[in-house]
Amino acid sequence: MPPRITVGAGKEIQVTLPIVSRVSTRSVAPADRIDFWEEHNRRALVGLTCSSYSQEGLLAAETNVDLGDVRLADISGNEHVVERTPRTCQSLPKDSIFVTLLTAGCGVFFHEGGCVTLRTGDLILYDTRRPYLFGFPSPMRQLLVDIPREVFVAQCAPGEVSAPILLGTGSAAEGAQASALEAVLAGWATGRGGEDSLSIQATVLDLVRTLAAPKLGGSAPPAVLSQLAVAKDFIARHLADPALSPGRVAGAIGVSPRHLSRIFQPTGVSPSRYILEQRLDKARQVLADPGSRHLTIAEVAHCWGFASQAHFTRVFRSCFGCTPGETRPFIT
Repeated sequence: MPPRITVGAGKEIQVTLPIVSRVSTRSVAPADRIDFWEEHNRRALVGLTCSSYSQEGLLAAETNVDLGDVRLADISGNEHVVERTPRTCQSLPKDSIFVTLLTAGCGVFFHEGGCVTLRTGDLILYDTRRPYLFGFPSPMRQLLVDIPREVFVAQCAPGEVSAPILLGTGSAAEGAQASALEAVLAGWATGRGGEDSLSIQATVLDLVRTLAAPKLGGSAPPAVLSQLAVAKDFIARHLADPALSPGRVAGAIGVSPRHLSRIFQPTGVSPSRYILEQRLDKARQVLADPGSRHLTIAEVAHCWGFASQAHFTRVFRSCFGCTPGETRPFIT
């Protein structure tokens, strides 16, 4: 059965991810894992050579998802190195721009002009036509966006990617945009996105454009999709704060409250209603969790930014048709 996810207070949809491939080396004999991994990536993602320094051999897994014009890959593994040598670039050509988010571990990216050290949460953009070596000295996980060059040039930035670029490090605004891109990719990877493939693709490309274009000699004022992603990410990170309001969200992303309302028009709800629904949904998840029975209803309400239990109970019943107490699982 495809997973069911909540996309708004009381609203659940069934999500079917367009998975292209899903593999793991764990079921492969240790001596054959490197060859298996290289062959799989040659067919599914990019041609490369791989080395592992673990006594267990290479333990890695990869899921590739097709979103239309771009592809997303969720890759995890123990300590290892992947390399795209000049010879590999010639024999196994790949004309894409990769945007990689390191969600666990650390890495060192070697290229013709030097090297870049990455920590958990860093985003790096690079050209697959140029040789590189990507080393991971500890267990890692990355979410990778494979953007064909013609798509990148048309929708993100026309400039040449002559060297890898760290994204989201130049200013607070860039950091917020990178955080939003991380949230979108993580939502996709865990099945919590609640959007169709083309909507996710459009948001990802818009955020990559906003982040990359200024670094490649262009200009890219944030568009509605990227602003909406940044606003949603800010709300998610501050949902428990009772002071969270549409005005505070607008100020944080640098727009007026009126423009924030326009940004949220595609969602079908106002910013204040979106905040309320997100809080109610989080509270409902806690109340339905048997492991949270030690929390009182008042404590749950307070945890998710509600000023009083009475108000929480009233809006909860209005939204879900039952009281918070009736949501709790019955335990004999």
